[in-house]
Amino acid sequence: MAAACADVATRPHWVIADCFHHWVAAAAVEHKVPCAMLQPTAAVIAAAYDPPPEHSEPRAVTRPRYETEETAPMYDDQGASGMSTVQRWYLTKNRCALAVIRSCVEWEPESFPLVPELLGMPVVPLGLLPPSTGGGRRADATNGSAEHATVRWLDAQRPGSVVYVALGSEVPLPLEQVQELALGLELAGTRFLWALRKPSGAAVLDDGADMLPPDFQERTRGQGLVTTGWVPQMSILAHAAVGGFLTHCGRNSLIEGLLFGHPLVMLPIFGDQGPNARQMEAKKAGLQVARDESDGSFDRHGIASAVRDVMVDGEARRRFVAGAAKMQEVVANSERQERYIDEFVQHLRSHCRYSVNNKGKFCVRKH
Repeated sequence: MAAACADVATRPHWVIADCFHHWVAAAAVEHKVPCAMLQPTAAVIAAAYDPPPEHSEPRAVTRPRYETEETAPMYDDQGASGMSTVQRWYLTKNRCALAVIRSCVEWEPESFPLVPELLGMPVVPLGLLPPSTGGGRRADATNGSAEHATVRWLDAQRPGSVVYVALGSEVPLPLEQVQELALGLELAGTRFLWALRKPSGAAVLDDGADMLPPDFQERTRGQGLVTTGWVPQMSILAHAAVGGFLTHCGRNSLIEGLLFGHPLVMLPIFGDQGPNARQMEAKKAGLQVARDESDGSFDRHGIASAVRDVMVDGEARRRFVAGAAKMQEVVANSERQERYIDEFVQHLRSHCRYSVNNKGKFCVRKH
């Protein structure tokens, strides 16, 4: 990239750097090419980073105690690069002339307008980048027997009766929490389809039976299906039998679930998932599972209670369905989401000149 920036014939008008790739922004600055920082999270996350201690006093951010402890390594662990995750983020930000955030004002009208002042630079929404609903077309047998089995199982269920359970693959739950989740699903009494991820490197059976409580699959044979293989998440979420989504609130999963208007049972595990869950809970699109404030653990009763509130007909479910439907209006508006991308490109085209302010930082100006 440095070579491309140095060559007048190939020099780009802009460089777009991931928010943690400070070396990309540094190369752009060195060769006097303006750089935009890409923030793939919600705007509320971009606004929540506390500055490193050497910059200023931390901002007050309300989060559970266990979540604060989980995020401490982002500030403290230096890693192979010799700097923390937050230090890398600030280095990138301080070398960029523009922030591009994978969000939009309709998604977070309270947070998005505050971000330009907090970041000290212009901010352009990229939209939510939702997948095409065509990705939810029915799976066929050529995609594998495990995939076909999940869709066939859903075909036999009543409309809106199944809670789909998927907690991502990056940070698997401890075994004891997997078992509490299983017992909570059983206790809730609702139908479930569980995409169970095996812990990395763990020696467990292919069907995950040794991760589950004794005789769990036998007891719930008429109630649920557990699969440890890859599943076609979009096909599952698009299926009429699915009426709710028990999710870790990873950014992609959250957007995919709300694309189909599913109310959420939220069990955030790491990183931006906690703020994502609080944001959706404030919008009444779902409910978080009750957690132990000190260590973030949950029990079967918390799982069962949250699943029942979201899945069983009643005032609570109607409220969550209505909240999820409002968010679906934002995510599923493909014309508006595509227009955000067009407007971002147009912004780059019309601001391809730059100047240097009195702090030595690049500032864009309209062409």
